[in-house]
Amino acid sequence: MVKQKAQFICQACGNVTSKWAGRCDGCGEWNSIVEEQVNSGVGSGPKSVTASGRPIELVSLTGATDDAQRITTGISELDRVTGGGFVVGSASLVGGDPGIGKSTLLLQAAAALAAKGHNVVYISGEEAIAQVRLRASRLGVEHTPVQLASETHVETILATLESAGKPDLVILDSIQTLWTDRIDSAPGTVTQVRTSAQAMTRFAKKSGAAVVLVGHVTKDGQIAGPRVVEHMVDAVLYFEGEGGHNFRILRGVKNRYGATDEIGVFEMAHMGLREVANPSALFLDQRDKEATGSAVFAGMEGTRPVLVEIQALVSPSPLGTPRRAVVGWDNARLSMVLAVLETHCGVRIGANDIYLNVAGGLKISEPAADLAVAAALVSSLTNAPLPADAVYFGEVSLSGGIRPVSHAGTRLKEAQKLGFSIAHTAELKDVDKGLSMNLGTHKQLADLVAQIASKARANPQREPVE
Repeated sequence: MVKQKAQFICQACGNVTSKWAGRCDGCGEWNSIVEEQVNSGVGSGPKSVTASGRPIELVSLTGATDDAQRITTGISELDRVTGGGFVVGSASLVGGDPGIGKSTLLLQAAAALAAKGHNVVYISGEEAIAQVRLRASRLGVEHTPVQLASETHVETILATLESAGKPDLVILDSIQTLWTDRIDSAPGTVTQVRTSAQAMTRFAKKSGAAVVLVGHVTKDGQIAGPRVVEHMVDAVLYFEGEGGHNFRILRGVKNRYGATDEIGVFEMAHMGLREVANPSALFLDQRDKEATGSAVFAGMEGTRPVLVEIQALVSPSPLGTPRRAVVGWDNARLSMVLAVLETHCGVRIGANDIYLNVAGGLKISEPAADLAVAAALVSSLTNAPLPADAVYFGEVSLSGGIRPVSHAGTRLKEAQKLGFSIAHTAELKDVDKGLSMNLGTHKQLADLVAQIASKARANPQREPVE
């Protein structure tokens, strides 16, 4: 009898080694390497293929193409992120922190599709059928014809789906609970997750059903398990949110059938997740217009303009090394803005403790927020409140210049719609003449700093701006 070959796999990052070690060389985690038997799994490789190897038909690159058929849920925020609905025959992966609302969102989507006459199957590996029904009753969708099951065995799930007719949508909650008897390791291990995900992805391509997999996340916010699972699926969606806020953000980080920079905004209510049609109004709802260190940033999330408040607090530091605390923005980007303020604008700010926060828990990645961050920092340092009806956007260069950013017209229209009348940005060439906003264009960041500092209120604890 041939002895099965064993390999050692890190359960944190999926790194494979030939022998056991206490610390993974790939990610540095301790006691994360587990011995697993090498096996082919469900359709995982050439060893499991029993076909005769007959050639397939090759076709030309040129030819008629059809747009991907989609299943529209009717939940506009979800359809926005997916690019117009779930694509037939696609596999999607939805990740998020525990309790963030992944199961709630997908159950609402399943109920909406089932109410339209689609054949929807919801399989839970973490909850019993009674628990799923209890959630459906709380959401008010208990009377929709969603087919439920509670199972974790991959072969049983595939046999059930094939015998239940052709489903339009299959939801599996979660991928970490699935296991196949062709793998000797325990459920949740790297090999089990990879093999189970591959089996369900093959089912989606073969049957034409849209399959949605729910994935757990690590402490770093990444989807747990091997990164190859994200490569297998067609779309990867992250469900984000802060525990102290009621709203949730669905963000697409991979989508083979649509844009990857769209977001959907939801608000958690007692009846489940509610769509937020105007996120800018939500993010600015609790803004203190008279406070110093508060600037409104006109940003873009995909094709959607979003206005959000950026809060800064600059205070004298009693420590030799001042604190830098950033929430919702890039820490390295903050260091760059501080260096520009010190070097090119004469602002003595480096010796202070600096706290920066994007209000509402939204995470901003675009460099267009540089100008708003700089304005908030100078406002807090000089004790000069910014105009309540002003928005800021623009990229700050290392030379102290302000560069224009894309979609300036869309940002300005959104700001005007919400009642803002002043926009501080870089010099713009093409501006819609229908806009009634007062544009405060600047070539250098020092010009804006001087304008803010000229309105500083007396505060003996603040260091002056040179």
